[in-house]
Amino acid sequence: MVEHWRSSVEFLEKFVAKSATLTPEENYFSYKGNLYPVAACQIETLQALETFEARADDVILAGYPKSGTNWVDYILNHLAITDGKYTAEEVKERLRLEKELAMTPRLEFGDPDKLKRMEKLPSRRVIITHLHPNLLPKSIFKNKAKVLVLFRNPKDTLVSYFHFRNKLSSFPLSSWDAYFIDFMNGKVPGGSYFDYVKAWDEYIDNENVMVISYEELKENLYTGIQKMAKFFGFSLTEDEIKSVVKRSTFEAAKERSLETYGAFGPVLFSKGCVGDWESMFTESQSQAMDKKFDECLAGTKLGGPFKYCCLAMEKGVSNSEKLSAVPCRDTPAPLTYGDHLPGDRAECTKSSPETTTNPIL
Repeated sequence: MVEHWRSSVEFLEKFVAKSATLTPEENYFSYKGNLYPVAACQIETLQALETFEARADDVILAGYPKSGTNWVDYILNHLAITDGKYTAEEVKERLRLEKELAMTPRLEFGDPDKLKRMEKLPSRRVIITHLHPNLLPKSIFKNKAKVLVLFRNPKDTLVSYFHFRNKLSSFPLSSWDAYFIDFMNGKVPGGSYFDYVKAWDEYIDNENVMVISYEELKENLYTGIQKMAKFFGFSLTEDEIKSVVKRSTFEAAKERSLETYGAFGPVLFSKGCVGDWESMFTESQSQAMDKKFDECLAGTKLGGPFKYCCLAMEKGVSNSEKLSAVPCRDTPAPLTYGDHLPGDRAECTKSSPETTTNPIL
């Protein structure tokens, strides 16, 4: 399994090295309203995605940047290998082929020819992406590939993104206040968090789409992995599920991150706790995000049961009223699905992608 992530490390090393040669203004390009890092993405690759052919048995994970995709990638690969009952030699051969084909850690990363090379990968392919749902290859939905959509409380997502960005030595340090404004205006790679969530709302009733939250995985990883296995059709015994859970806790992934990702381990796997936003947000910033959340997502199917700040949704209570100090903790308070938030559904238009100094997706 360690070899699987070594190609990601090589890609990240090249990304950092290339980014260091570019000015802040040169680091990004805009495509269909979103920013992408020049050192990781190419316009030609994004265009080629329109003709990418997904398979019905592809294992696809979609998530906004810093919502926990590295961790869930780790989990899904353990599930796929356990389900495949591969021998050590078969695993070795699959990893050798991934390296030979120069696979990248995200579907949208790399050169356009990579998409053609992916046709040589044996099933089942585990594909990770930060792409906005409206930019995903149409074949994913046409061929009925299953997509696991990962969401995380926007406040913790922002804090994680901020620390990640400032840990990359090839980018100038950003102040918290400046980064908060960029995130709220969607001027970061990945675009507007709120537009991203709202766009997935249209797919919530699709039988081939399953939504899961970072918070519920932290609360009960066993149940979360059971859901993933059932959704993707992985046939695992109870003992195999327990084995995957033991190897795939955030703490286990973090402990092995130096082995799997080298020097990038501490960058990709930081605190991993729930409620860390409380250490960074001012009261006015917290209220501003509460208001943004209600304006953009109140009344949507996702906005109602969304595990916002790990607190139970109470009918008739706005986010700002029910947000209280939530300490950073590894085991969050019990989560419950609630009713739709009150208020009319508001239009949440995308901000124009202006040049920014924010880093990789």
